[in-house]
Amino acid sequence: MKEAWPALPFAPWQATCDTLHMWTQIVGKVRLALAPHLNHWWQVPLYVGARGLTTTAIPYKGGSFEVEFDFVVHALVIRTSEGTTRSLTLEPKSVAAFYAEFMAALASLGIAVRIWTMPQEFAGPIPFEKDTLHASYDRSAVERFWRALRSVDAVLKEFRCGFLGKSSPVHFFWGSFDLAVTRFSGRRAPPIPQADKVTQEGYSHEVSSVGWWPGDAETPYPAFYAYAAPEPAGFGQATVQPGAAYYDSNASQFRLKYDDVRRAADPRQALLDFCQSTYVATATLADWNREELEREADSATALGRAPPLV
Repeated sequence: MKEAWPALPFAPWQATCDTLHMWTQIVGKVRLALAPHLNHWWQVPLYVGARGLTTTAIPYKGGSFEVEFDFVVHALVIRTSEGTTRSLTLEPKSVAAFYAEFMAALASLGIAVRIWTMPQEFAGPIPFEKDTLHASYDRSAVERFWRALRSVDAVLKEFRCGFLGKSSPVHFFWGSFDLAVTRFSGRRAPPIPQADKVTQEGYSHEVSSVGWWPGDAETPYPAFYAYAAPEPAGFGQATVQPGAAYYDSNASQFRLKYDDVRRAADPRQALLDFCQSTYVATATLADWNREELEREADSATALGRAPPLV
């Protein structure tokens, strides 16, 4: 059996990561264009499925279709509710070529959609149809990324279960190329001056968020993060677990390197400790109504003691 928490150094697969990032943006923007708007832009992300990343069902003209990055056989698969499918091979090819093939495949299924082709949250963006720079696809690296993503997704889903208040699904945001889950206090947050409409909608209410990303040019290693918005006084000085976690004042968030989790005696528990301790710091310092928002099993689950089966 392959290692559940594989090594994933960023530098060796950066070219593939950047290419895959652009491909997910193309697919994600189709979902954005066609799915009805949901609070905090929750109609935008992709989700971890059984074989890769999926849009889930997108409504279209009385039916629906789904787009999946299948990292088992390395194919992009489009399936419709009418039973028709199209498939693109995931292999070294430029973003421009992928964009052309994907849009042609949608058109062949009778799906007409236009997207804004400028990448978002990416340094030095190139319009998709003109991007011949990013053209790498290392199957082995993508498989390691996929195994890491599955492991992280499972733990974040477990952590999500201990909260009775409003909580997001575990989302894969193709803009920032990260996996995250967010808890809400139930109170509105003060407006953010000069924020764009995406940020205003995303942070309209108080949140505690935790997530993971595989690294980028600015943070060239995979890492977990946790932040509070708005950040309560004293948050950066809070004691969190595990001991390897630290507060990054430039990013205004706690960080925990992925390697420190995967090398832990119990990676699942190390990540649960990070999720729970950063949430507790937020909820305590921001005076959330924890009695109403949490269930009793939450603390037990966070400590690795699952409730008994019945």
